[in-house]
Amino acid sequence: MSEASKGELKLATWIRDAATVKIMQALGEGEARFVGGCVRNALLGEPVVDIDIATALKPEEVIARLKKAGVQVIPTGIDHGTVTAVTDGRHFEITTLRVDVETDGRRADVAFTGDWLEDAKRRDFTMNALYADSDGTVHDPLGGREDLKARRVRFIGDASERIKEDYLRILRFFRFHAQYGKGEPDAEGLKACAAQKEGLAQLSGERVRMELLKILGADNAPAAIRQMAASGILSKVLPEAERTELLERVVAIETDQLFTSDPIMRLGALIDLDEAGIRKLAERLRLSNKERDRLIRMHTDQTKIVSYMSMREMRRALYWMGPELFKDRVMLGWAADKKLANSVQWRALLAMADSWEKPQLPLTGQMVRSAGVPDGPEIGRVMREVEEWWVDADFIEDEFSIIERLKAVVQATVY
Repeated sequence: MSEASKGELKLATWIRDAATVKIMQALGEGEARFVGGCVRNALLGEPVVDIDIATALKPEEVIARLKKAGVQVIPTGIDHGTVTAVTDGRHFEITTLRVDVETDGRRADVAFTGDWLEDAKRRDFTMNALYADSDGTVHDPLGGREDLKARRVRFIGDASERIKEDYLRILRFFRFHAQYGKGEPDAEGLKACAAQKEGLAQLSGERVRMELLKILGADNAPAAIRQMAASGILSKVLPEAERTELLERVVAIETDQLFTSDPIMRLGALIDLDEAGIRKLAERLRLSNKERDRLIRMHTDQTKIVSYMSMREMRRALYWMGPELFKDRVMLGWAADKKLANSVQWRALLAMADSWEKPQLPLTGQMVRSAGVPDGPEIGRVMREVEEWWVDADFIEDEFSIIERLKAVVQATVY
């Protein structure tokens, strides 16, 4: 086991945070170490979001010590030795050191151990088998530091064996390379993923969705998608992926314009489906209703969206479409536009959509009744007629003109 200089991460803010200190003190000196993503990201100088902790203590002892310290404990995965500690609004996932006794490609039966090296060997990639003490000393049992430095995502031990333990690791391989890797993926890992790709059929839609959206959200998503396609993996999990060039353009726009990565927007760029196709995809991947409906709208909306829209046309489209759909259509239009000089106009449309406030039609049901329309569905129909005229008139504010239009609609259509 190689070890970094003592206290290498001692100045990390997340280690010195009061909530973190409280948890580690409750578990006891030398009984627990930070593990995985928090250590990896800290060494890379990237943000640390989730803090995972490994411990030689058995789950019941972990629970007892945390409760004694006044920490709320949730037995989130107690059968696998995992509990979640909650203090000061922060969540910490704490897992007892373990070894896999039996696996079926989706889940594992585990046995607890006190051996840190054995715990490291059961993990997926060397860069995730990094541990740190509460004083910031980093422990590197499997050469993860060198791989991290080289930005190389490498399976621990035999790549095929690691994949057979959990076929989701195929997608994680591409996701981690897209997020942290440089250059071409590790050849041995790539070969093993391609060879084991049939195992992906065992995975639930929820697990596949989670990794796919993380892959799509990564900075190097286009390269990962191309690599997945070349190795025959993409067709197993997302056979609907047809527009890799459009995905590349969306990612390039988001990157160049410093926009936040939008995985659902990127998925929408990658596929080309009608409503039925999207519903089928959403069912298979267990997309949320919101995600499904957003994809349906961006692929079925027929509003004419062009870079040279006038202000009046833009306001009309925003009113009927809403800002989200309008911006989705603008992004797809921008990505498909081969004339790069139009980027300024596309960018302006997005900026105006962000600052747009929906005007309110100055017409009430009572005003419609006063014009002689009886209660019932006719009220809504007449209001819709006036509303359409009002929008076409660029949201005219003259109340007299609106009332005159109302009278005209009533006289012509209400019996």
